[in-house]
Amino acid sequence: MTTQETLDGPRLAPRGGAADALVVLLHGLGADGNDLISLAPFLAQALPRAAFAAPNAPFPCDMAPVGFQWFSFQSRGLDDILAGVARAAPLLDAFLDAELARCKVAPARLALVGFSQGTMMALHVGLRRAVAPAAIVGFSGALIAPERLARELRARPPVTLVHGDADPLVPHAALAAAEAALAAHGVPVQSTSRPGLGHGIDEVGIALAGKALAAALGAAPAGREAEG
Repeated sequence: MTTQETLDGPRLAPRGGAADALVVLLHGLGADGNDLISLAPFLAQALPRAAFAAPNAPFPCDMAPVGFQWFSFQSRGLDDILAGVARAAPLLDAFLDAELARCKVAPARLALVGFSQGTMMALHVGLRRAVAPAAIVGFSGALIAPERLARELRARPPVTLVHGDADPLVPHAALAAAEAALAAHGVPVQSTSRPGLGHGIDEVGIALAGKALAAALGAAPAGREAEG
């Protein structure tokens, strides 16, 4: 695998007609776009006219023989993580702009949904976009370097965070830390802790994501609860 300077990945077109919104799904470490595009049919129940895209992260995973990463997690040092995020962020931003143009969707009709490392990227990039996304939904993630928000924050989209209290990979405490930092900087945020859930996404989380996206993008709620 080689570095992808131009991101690409699986997509799901609107159920009918032209797209009126774009939802970009950002996978976690060692996965690829196919991991999260599987959520699109469930979320599309609430957003029948939304286009969905799930780009592969730009770098081959350095902790597994397959899959991709947004940045290396071999070193947990903040400086190394920030250097990795700084390298990936422009590539993700360029993908978002290109996909919005391809779908003929206004930047304000963009939503970001992330899992784990994808949540970290969604928060980092989404809060720094020139035009605020309509919403950010993050599962099992964290807010990287919250102290930087004071000087780098450009957008205040509504944020929905969901995290299992039995997560063995990303500490559950990251949920409260992200909520506190976002709220302190005027970013509307709602957080939900899921009892007994490990590093994953459950039915409740998918339903919360659907409701958040529908509220932000002006669509009717889904007719039935998504199944995990």
